[in-house]
Amino acid sequence: MNTPLVYLDNNATTRPDERVVAAMLPLLTERWGNPSSAHYFGAQVAAEIEEARRQVAALINARDSEIVFTSGGTEADNAALRGVLAACPDKRHLVISPVEHHAIWETAERLEHEGVSVTRLRVDEQGRLDLEELERAIRPDTALISIMLANNETGVVFPLREVCRVAAARGVPVHTDAVNALGKIAVDVEELGVSLLSLSSHKIYGPKGVGALYIRRGTPFLAWQIGGAQERQRRGGTLNAPGIVGLGEACRLLREHSREDNRRILELRQRLETELTSRFPAVRIIGAGAERLPNTTCACFAGVPSEAILIPLSEAGICVSSGSACTSGSLELSHVLQAMQVTPEVGQGQIRFSLGRFNTAEDLDRLFEVLPRIVAKAAASGLA
Repeated sequence: MNTPLVYLDNNATTRPDERVVAAMLPLLTERWGNPSSAHYFGAQVAAEIEEARRQVAALINARDSEIVFTSGGTEADNAALRGVLAACPDKRHLVISPVEHHAIWETAERLEHEGVSVTRLRVDEQGRLDLEELERAIRPDTALISIMLANNETGVVFPLREVCRVAAARGVPVHTDAVNALGKIAVDVEELGVSLLSLSSHKIYGPKGVGALYIRRGTPFLAWQIGGAQERQRRGGTLNAPGIVGLGEACRLLREHSREDNRRILELRQRLETELTSRFPAVRIIGAGAERLPNTTCACFAGVPSEAILIPLSEAGICVSSGSACTSGSLELSHVLQAMQVTPEVGQGQIRFSLGRFNTAEDLDRLFEVLPRIVAKAAASGLA
């Protein structure tokens, strides 16, 4: 494609930072040994992995020993739920929100088929939790509460400190999927009070295929992936050394630059939403009344199928996403919008714009050169 790329889909994945790529290359070309090997060549790689572990731990204010490397956020989420439940066989109850990422949502569904009872809390029209409902949901056999730190579709931030205070009073550990929150808001496991936290490298300008699970010291947990003694016997398998070193460097860069990045990104998002609402009066910003991530705008173009916007934007070199899925000719709202009581007429036009480190004002200039005529064409063709 010769059209210049305008990438506004950073909640899906981010462009790897050049400094991350540079840190990874020696692990692919020079120091490619197995970090579990006893010889010095493997030990060199193991030392770099431990440095990366320190960088990840420092970003979220954890102990190095509490970081377990995984293949990404999905594995970390699966491991958190299954690892705690396996370690607590007398507790067969799980509490989640209704807007969790599919890595939590579908794991919970599978666990139900295996005999685990799952309570799905409600959210209001802004995507906010009811803490009193959470308190009522906790039972003597509750093994774990899993509530995401921020929603990947809407950017709505959840009150994890309050969730953890409610849970701690009842002796229940809390896991949070922080995959889309990390780097966009401050994440401190001590301040939050969580027992487990999932993160992913490719959402923070690192490589795909690597992530981490924070497991607070003393949290009951049995390894979900077995077949080796790696990661203090908490996750078997040869470690992805280049990916882990890339994740470590991505975390180091976040500690240095995320505050300034997010100030600038928030200014871009505010301009984006001002122009959307002024140019398209029928547009609804989902979760606008709640605390949100500084980079995420979930905009619904009422009466316009998201594909009528998404595909022409893609053809113009502009990348955004939709939380809706077209199935058998009918548009099915995402489970997130359904939980927020968004009507099909509004929700069918869901477009998520998610900004990142490399976005500029010129990207928005290009978007608004193209978007008005796309929406006008949809209206003229009877789609709106």
